[in-house]
Amino acid sequence: MIRQADLDALPVREAVPALVSALDAHGTAVLCAPPGTGKTTLVPLVLAGLVGGGPRRRVVVAEPRRIAARAAARRMAWLLGQEPGGAIGFTVRGERVVGPGTVVEVVTTGVLLQRLQRDQELAGTDLVVLDECHERHLDADTVAAFLLDVRATLRPELRLVAASATTDAAGWARLLGDAPVVEAAGVAYPVETVWAPPARPVRPPHGMRVDPAQLTHVASVVRRALAERSGDVLCFLPGVGEIARVAGQLGGVDAEVLQVHGRAPAAVQDAALTAADHRRVILSTAVAESSLTVPGVRVVVDSGLAREPRVDHARGLGALTTVRASRASGRQRAGRAGREAPGTVYRCWEQAEDPRLPAFPSPEIRIADLAQFALQAACWGDPDASGLALLDPPPAGAMAAAREVLLAVGAVDDAGRPAARGLRMSRLGLHPRLARALLDGAAALGARRAAELVALLSEEPPREYGDDLAAAWRAARRGGDGYAARWRAECRRLERAVGTPDGGPGRGAGRAAASGPGRDRAAGAGGGGTGALPDARALPDARTLPNSLSLSDDGAAGLVAALAFPERVARAKGDGAFLMASGTGAEVGDGSALRSAPWLAVAVADRAAHATSARVRLAAVIDEETARAACGHLLGAGDEVRWEAGDLVARSVERLGAIELTVRPLRAPGPALVRAALLDGLAAEGLGLLRWSEDARALRARLGFLHRALGGGWPDVADDAALLARADEWLEPELSRARRRADLGRIDAGQALNRLLPWAGGEAARLDELAPERLQVPSGSRIRVDYGGEQPVLAVKLQELFGLAETPRVAGIPVLVHLLSPAGRPAAVTADLASFWRGGYRAVRAELRGRYPKHPWPEDPATAEPTRHTNARLRR
Repeated sequence: MIRQADLDALPVREAVPALVSALDAHGTAVLCAPPGTGKTTLVPLVLAGLVGGGPRRRVVVAEPRRIAARAAARRMAWLLGQEPGGAIGFTVRGERVVGPGTVVEVVTTGVLLQRLQRDQELAGTDLVVLDECHERHLDADTVAAFLLDVRATLRPELRLVAASATTDAAGWARLLGDAPVVEAAGVAYPVETVWAPPARPVRPPHGMRVDPAQLTHVASVVRRALAERSGDVLCFLPGVGEIARVAGQLGGVDAEVLQVHGRAPAAVQDAALTAADHRRVILSTAVAESSLTVPGVRVVVDSGLAREPRVDHARGLGALTTVRASRASGRQRAGRAGREAPGTVYRCWEQAEDPRLPAFPSPEIRIADLAQFALQAACWGDPDASGLALLDPPPAGAMAAAREVLLAVGAVDDAGRPAARGLRMSRLGLHPRLARALLDGAAALGARRAAELVALLSEEPPREYGDDLAAAWRAARRGGDGYAARWRAECRRLERAVGTPDGGPGRGAGRAAASGPGRDRAAGAGGGGTGALPDARALPDARTLPNSLSLSDDGAAGLVAALAFPERVARAKGDGAFLMASGTGAEVGDGSALRSAPWLAVAVADRAAHATSARVRLAAVIDEETARAACGHLLGAGDEVRWEAGDLVARSVERLGAIELTVRPLRAPGPALVRAALLDGLAAEGLGLLRWSEDARALRARLGFLHRALGGGWPDVADDAALLARADEWLEPELSRARRRADLGRIDAGQALNRLLPWAGGEAARLDELAPERLQVPSGSRIRVDYGGEQPVLAVKLQELFGLAETPRVAGIPVLVHLLSPAGRPAAVTADLASFWRGGYRAVRAELRGRYPKHPWPEDPATAEPTRHTNARLRR
C-alpha cells in the first residue's frame, strides 16, 4: 500500500511538475534540491509513473556509493509498501536484488559504467538519474559523459537528469546542452554552530595519518555534545580506522555507538538508517554527508577531516590521503543536524580557520589515478578522452601515466586502442592492474585462488590482519567479521567473471562488438580470445611460472601481487629496507615477519611527502625466479659506463627495473658510452678536469667579454653547461679518444677553445684588436687586461699613466683602471681617468708622496712625463 502521506510530505513534490515539463521539452534537466527533500526517492517514482499517474518508464538511478544505493531502494520500496525486488530493485557490486517487474533500479555509478560498456544503447531504459552529481566522483563524471554520447549518437530519446544537493548547477546545465535547471526548496531547520577547537595544537593530517590527539579531542566533543544537547549525535570522521579509534574512546557513554562506512555490515548500515527508541552516536565517513538520511539526528560533530585520492605518478604509489574538508562539505555535514528539527553542529577547529578552507572538494578527475578511466575511455572509442563531455578535462600528465600502465598490462596498443584483452579487463569492475593480476593469475594458479587474492587487493584488509598478504589471506578465509563476508562475496563474483569470455555475466553480455557510440572510433581494436599483447613488453605466460599451480599460499600471494604491481617488486637491502623496481626505497615496520625476506611483492605502500622511502603496509614474500617471471617487461640487460667517484666505471648489468640483478666488469666499453660518461663527469665536476694554462683561462675570459659586449658570433664560454652543450664543436676529436679521467687532463682547453672562434665571418682575426690580451700604456709597458669580471680591468702603477687624458677602451668599453702605488698596492679605482686627474689625484698624492718620496708626484699629472722609474733614474 502506497504511503501517500509520506510522499506528500516530501518538499521536492512542488518542483516535480517543472521537472517533468523540462524533460518533455529538452530531454535533459538539472535538479537542485537540498538533502532530505526527496529528490532521491520521490522523483524517480514520479518519473517512472509509479506515483502521480504519469506514463510508465523504466528508470535507472545512479548513486555514488553502495550504501546509498541500497538505502535509496529500500526507502522507495517502503514508500510503495513493498520490499526491494518488486517494482524497486537495486544492483551493487556483489549484490543484485531485482525482479521481472522492476521499474526503478538503483545502481552504483560503477555498475552503470560496466553496463554501458556492455550495452551502449541501454536497451529498455528510458531515463537515467545521476544522483549526487555535485560530489564529482570519477565514475559519475565518466557515466555522464558516456550517456551524453549515447544521446548524441544512438538514443536521442533517452532522458537524463543530473540531481545535485547544491545550487551550483551552471556547469552541469551547460554540459547537458543548456538543460533547464529546476530548483526545489528544502525544509531546513536552524542549526547552531559551536566552535570546539582543541585546547592544544594538534599536528595537521599527513598522508593517511591523523594525530591521535585530534581523535581524542573529537571523542571528548562527542561526550560534550551528549551532555549538552538531546537527540542522536552524528560524528563525521575521515576513515574506518579513525571511526574505530574514536569508538574505542566512547566506552561507557549512555548511547548506542554505531560505525557507518562503506565496509560496515548491512545490518549496521540498516540500523543507522532506521529510527530508534534509544539514544545513538553514529560515527560515519562522508557517506552520510548527502546520500543518506539518518533519522533522529539533532547534533553533528564535525572533525573537519576528509579523505581524497592522490597518486604519485613518478613512482606509481597511489593511495587515499587525509585532507581538511571543504567549506561545502562542512555546510552539508552541518545540515544533517537540521533535517527534522533545530539542531547543533560542533566544529572541531578554530572559527578563524574556516574562511581559509577550500571552497569545494577537488574533482576526482584532477587528483586521482586515471588508469581505470583511461581504459574505460579507450574501450568507449576515445583513447585520449578528447571527445567526451566532461566538466574538467583529465590532466595530461595523469593520462600519460595511465596510458603507460595500460600498455604495461597489455590492455591497449601504442595508439591507445584497446586490445581484446583490454576489453575483457574493462568489464571486470577492477583497476587494470588488478584485472591483469586476475587474468594472468587465474591462468597460473586457477580461478579460485587468483580471485581470492585479487579480492584481498581490491579492498585492503583490516590492519589487524597484518602486513603479510599470505597471512591476511588465511585470516580472511577463517574470519567471521564484516570484511571477510564482503571478501567472500567478491571472491565469488571474480571467480565467475574470470570464467566468462566477456569478463562477467549480466544483461547485454556479448554485445561489445555491436554498433554504439565510439565503436567506429575503436575500429581495429582487435579480435577474440584473450588477445595478443600490444607490444614487446610481454606479459608472463603461465607456462613460464614453474610449478605455479602447486605454489604454496605464500608463493601464490607473491605471484599475484607481483602481477598487479610489478614496479613494486622489491629486493632487500638489509635491516628491513628494500629497493623497489620503480627505484623507490621501501621499509618494513619493526616486528614484521617480512623484514627477513630477500624479495617482496609490495601490494600497498604509502610515502609521506618528504620521505625518501615508502612504508610497506601489505606485501608478500617472493623469490627472484617469480620476480623475473612476473615482471618480465621490466627485465633488461646491457652495458653501462658512468662517472662515479671521480672516474669512469664500466659494467655489464642485468636489471629488473632499478634493481641490479647481476653486475660484471666491462673491459671494452663502447666509445659512445665512454664519451657520454665523460661528459657526465665534466658536468658533475666542471671543466677544470681539462688542462687550463694561464693563457687558456685568459682566452676564455676574453671570449666571455666579447660575448657579453658584442654578442653576434662570439661564443658563450662563461658557463660550463653552455660549453658542454657544444662539446662536438670544440672538444673533438680529443674527447672521443679519451678513455678515463686522466685523458681529460691532457686536453689543452685553450687550443680547443680556439675552435669556437667565429672564423667563418672573419671576426676571429679581430680577437686581438677587439679584446687585446695586453694594452700598452704611456710608459711603454704592455699591461695584461683582466677580463674575468663584468668590466675589463687594467691594473697599472699610477706614474705609468701620467699624460694619458682618456680612459683606455676595449671593444668600445672603457676599462676599469686600478691605479697602483709604486709598491704595486691599490691606490685608487676609476673608470674616468680625466676626472681622476682633476680631483681624486690630489688626495692620493697627499697620502703617498711622503711614503714614496723617491717617485715623482707632479702637481699636474695630465702633462707630466709617464715613467716606470724613480726620480733618480729619471735624472740620469
